[in-house]
Amino acid sequence: QVQLVESGGGSVQAGGSLRLSCVVSGYIIKYQCMGWFRQAPGKEREGVAAMYSSGTTRYAEDVKGRFYISQDNAKDTLFLQMNSLKAEDTAMYYCAVRWSLCDYGGGWYAGYEYSYWGQGTQVTVSS
Repeated sequence: QVQLVESGGGSVQAGGSLRLSCVVSGYIIKYQCMGWFRQAPGKEREGVAAMYSSGTTRYAEDVKGRFYISQDNAKDTLFLQMNSLKAEDTAMYYCAVRWSLCDYGGGWYAGYEYSYWGQGTQVTVSS
């Protein structure tokens, strides 16, 4: 059974930074695409960033230049470095994996394309 466990969320002031981690375990065949999503209260879930297993990245427009996705293949860990945080970044953040390429189907930001999800980690940014 594939499992994803996120950590690293917390409360910070605007302008601060956080680094989220997501450890993936239990797979037999390596996933092709990993993504970070977020959902704020009363809003739909949205894609934040994604990374091919090869290292190619994708970002939502409103986080470009502030957030950085990376991976440690040896440890099956995905990271999201979040800098210059804003109040509007406040949300529950989820990591997810899929076995199709990030840009296939509905695209890297289509949550329904991802097969397994973590439980989420809360990020709260105060202004």
